[in-house]
Amino acid sequence: MRQINFVVIFVICLALVLFGIENTASSTIHVVPGVELSAPLSVELLIAAGIGAVLAWIFSVWTGLTARLAVQPQVSQRDVRIQELEQDVERYKVELEEQQRLLPASKPQDVEVTEVV
Repeated sequence: MRQINFVVIFVICLALVLFGIENTASSTIHVVPGVELSAPLSVELLIAAGIGAVLAWIFSVWTGLTARLAVQPQVSQRDVRIQELEQDVERYKVELEEQQRLLPASKPQDVEVTEVV
């Protein structure tokens, strides 16, 4: 798996380098009225891709947190139910042991087997 990750990262970095070499023409970005930035096209696109990646990461963290918070009450309810069932099992074990002590001990009876011909 490490080799596959390395190859993927290497190919992406190589593609970014080739993209940067081919797109060196300067372009202007109008951020807000009166504010303009001028940079090579490759730099502008890489910055836009980086901002998009950061926003995607923030969104995934946010959805993970909301999903975890939504599941938390169910988990605590299950934990309570599991504790109740464990207590029931212990109580039933004690009752069963008491009932076994109350039963009279049975002695094996000698049974005579006769063959009928």
